[in-house]
Amino acid sequence: MIHIEIDKASNLEGFKLDVPVGSAGTPLTVPAAAPAEAEPESIKKVIRTLIKKHIKITDVEIGDTTSIKDGKITIDGSIVDKAVKEDPLCKSLALDVIYPDKRHVYTETIMDVCPIATKVEGELGEGVTKVADGVVFMLTGVDEDGVQVHEFGSSEGYLDEKMYFGHPGCADENDIIIRCHAVIERKTGMSRPGPFAAHKCQDYIIQAIRNELKKYEGEVIREETCEDIRRSGNPRVVLVKEIMGQGAMHDNVICPTEPCGILGGQKNVDCGNVPIMLTPNQVRDGSIHALTCIGPATKEMTRHYIREPLVEGLAADQELDLIGVVCVGSPQVNDEKMWVSERLGSLLEALDIDGCIITTEGFGNNHIDFIQHIGQAGKRGIPVVGVSFCAYQGQLVVGNEYASAMVEENMDKGGFENNVAGCSCVTKEVAARAIQMLKNKMAGVEIKPAPKKWNNDVINANNKLLGLPETKLLDNGTLH
Repeated sequence: MIHIEIDKASNLEGFKLDVPVGSAGTPLTVPAAAPAEAEPESIKKVIRTLIKKHIKITDVEIGDTTSIKDGKITIDGSIVDKAVKEDPLCKSLALDVIYPDKRHVYTETIMDVCPIATKVEGELGEGVTKVADGVVFMLTGVDEDGVQVHEFGSSEGYLDEKMYFGHPGCADENDIIIRCHAVIERKTGMSRPGPFAAHKCQDYIIQAIRNELKKYEGEVIREETCEDIRRSGNPRVVLVKEIMGQGAMHDNVICPTEPCGILGGQKNVDCGNVPIMLTPNQVRDGSIHALTCIGPATKEMTRHYIREPLVEGLAADQELDLIGVVCVGSPQVNDEKMWVSERLGSLLEALDIDGCIITTEGFGNNHIDFIQHIGQAGKRGIPVVGVSFCAYQGQLVVGNEYASAMVEENMDKGGFENNVAGCSCVTKEVAARAIQMLKNKMAGVEIKPAPKKWNNDVINANNKLLGLPETKLLDNGTLH
């Protein structure tokens, strides 16, 4: 939109005019990148600032004490004996270190990838946070009978074949991985307490490292300045993230005391899965710890949330006014799904927004809520874009008239859940397509109907319009 506002001019007073850019049926052109210009301070209001200091870590070892010195993390090997006492359902823990060139090792199913981050000033979403750069924790788990702690698909196998390295929720190409393997009580893998016990005990170990990171004055290789900004006069938008809340192993911890932590947080299932509003900075500061064990490829792990591409993209877009991020759980029972979705609709209406993007991880059961959420926005006249894995295996079996602007996350050549952790989730390219589609929809630009069957050529055609690289698909677990 081109927004014109004149306070006073001859006999006109308080004159405002919003003009759509482009007409119906005419796609918006995407100009070539130009040098960044300073954002007009007249419309920009910074509510709070978060500084994320990325501290260089070059080595990790299991030793006799827990410390950080000269870029090296040492973890007391005996800490597992204390950590396992955090929950009686966790029967044993084991730690080892996997270096980037040693990833062709067998791993049990990947339950989570979690950063090491800690607050040194302020609360979540503001102040200063230190993030260990070059290292992540990876939680794996089985029960006492050797049953993998997973639900729809399992990612056990050779690690270099079972994780999409470089994707937001995964380890990066050069990251050192600290593997924490948990064995939980038999037959508790498909209940909420079982998987949670593994996460809780791992967090005890991570907290010991957080305590060392707080006082470690190591090399800062990157400093992020994250701002919660209001841009008056710009289209008001929200990001709605549908997160798992069906019980069993479908849960998340919201707003813990430490970034990506457990303690001090509340589980969205216990909160009734109702919509919970977070600021963009709170999400970027690790306010969501993922407990979900759904299909590996579509699972948004804890690391995904702390660097969620849609949050980053919307917050940085000078043409939009990002109001906040709404997390809404996906209950198991249909009546509860409808009830929660109606609460979301009321919230979106009260926020008086001009548009929203709604995402969901996984597929199938939670697509019922997903489409209902889109309908709740659409029937209130709110332009809405949906983002999900659908492809071939997750094709939508429900729909409505408002689900006309949809963005596909799939990165598997056959369109399946391929059991590669973090493969088919929101990436920077997915986020860019979703944000541009929302702008088009708010401007009244016609969006062509999607093909009846998933076609990656459509995705790459849109990527080309935005100057993005082609989507590279996995073929039987191999990058194609």
